[in-house]
Amino acid sequence: MQTLQKCAFTALSLAFMSGTALAEDVTLKASHQWPGGKGDVRDEMVQIIKKEAEAADVGIKIRVYPGGSLVKATQQWDAMQKGQIDISAFPLDYASGKHPEFSATLMPGLVKNHDHAKRLNDSPFMDDIKKVIEDDGVMVLSDAWLAGGFVGREGCLTTPDEVKGKVMRAAGPAFEEMLAAAGASINNMPSSEIYTGLQTGVLDGANTSSGSLVSYRVFEQVKCLTPPGDYALWFMYEPILMSKPVFDKLTPEQQKALTDAGQKAEDYFFEEAKKLDTTLVETFKGAGVKIDDMTKEQFDAWLAIAKESSYKEYAKNVKDGQKIIDEALAVE
Repeated sequence: MQTLQKCAFTALSLAFMSGTALAEDVTLKASHQWPGGKGDVRDEMVQIIKKEAEAADVGIKIRVYPGGSLVKATQQWDAMQKGQIDISAFPLDYASGKHPEFSATLMPGLVKNHDHAKRLNDSPFMDDIKKVIEDDGVMVLSDAWLAGGFVGREGCLTTPDEVKGKVMRAAGPAFEEMLAAAGASINNMPSSEIYTGLQTGVLDGANTSSGSLVSYRVFEQVKCLTPPGDYALWFMYEPILMSKPVFDKLTPEQQKALTDAGQKAEDYFFEEAKKLDTTLVETFKGAGVKIDDMTKEQFDAWLAIAKESSYKEYAKNVKDGQKIIDEALAVE
């Protein structure tokens, strides 16, 4: 009996001393569409989560699959729900076909600048968006908003008049509706295909994030760039997401390691996001691309078209659409 008690005591002592080391080890699959190992900020965010979560020594390993090598860009939402991947750096609007509410996270002119985007993260607007995310079995590890710009294959596409008759790639329904209302034709594709679209003449122009314009070397295929500048018409929510059922199965220590890592990645991103816009201009200018900054008058002209197209369609077709837009507009 004493021997049994001694063995039991020893086992309990070992468990106490090793803490979470006895928790079941888990390997998580993280996927995204951007190049790995080349300084893309979204890949860097995933790498920070991997590094920090593994360093916590709570039985977590993360394998990162960049460049759409495991799951294609637009299919990652479904892949998280099916258990094919566990973590994704994902432009949320890519899932707006399933959840039209997500189109508000790529609504022309809704986000004014990077500081404004940060304030939106803690607003009723994002509470509504995150409820839709979580109701579908996904959760946010890191908030991230990227600014973006316009590029033209043969010339500048800064004003509504300049896109008339052109074939444009736009990220998401809201921008597609605005560009179509300005007279453009739309060719839908993920940002990873913009380079080829421009190279082959399938596209006359496109808009996407500053990070993607640099990472995908779009400067090799265009003659003009309209960067975010003082009037950023284009902002997109591109968070780090995780399957909620997978997260819920982890130990409390493992969950804390991931949420702490997610916060570090978010803090890193906020500091880097503004630098992306500077790097965008420097990179394109260095490649001989013309830089055409948007003026307030041009911004207002685009916004007027957006309010009569994408804003109106969102309010009409999305449940509580007007409420969601109003909540975003209420954040100064």
